[in-house]
Amino acid sequence: MKRHVKIALIYAVLAMVFGVFYREFTKAYDFDGITALGRIHTHLFVLGMGVFLLVALFDDRLNLQSSKLYLPFMIIYNCGVGVLVTMLTVRGVFDVIGGEYSDGAISGIAGLGHVVLAVGIVLLFVMLIKQIKSVNTEK
Repeated sequence: MKRHVKIALIYAVLAMVFGVFYREFTKAYDFDGITALGRIHTHLFVLGMGVFLLVALFDDRLNLQSSKLYLPFMIIYNCGVGVLVTMLTVRGVFDVIGGEYSDGAISGIAGLGHVVLAVGIVLLFVMLIKQIKSVNTEK
């Protein structure tokens, strides 16, 4: 449980850092349009902090760390969030500075990040269902 709360804290700090980066970066470039940088803050709070606070609560009740799916979930889910945030950052920076970039390549990599994230979410639900069954059979 403590591990998950620490991970949630890291995501919360990253969300705040990216929120400040968004505000200051757009201000430095005198940019007042819509950019992907504005979405990073929320994605990190919800997909990072929120999910891992919930995982901490489930782990306390269901002992998720004893599951064979726990490590694959942790690796895959965090990689998915990382790719997603990285590509939002890349797209957002190019939006602000107005540089040339390959929208198809960024969208493709971001799509892969979403797929990896979805696999992580599926692993989480499968792990939860198995652990619930395991706890119910022990009673």
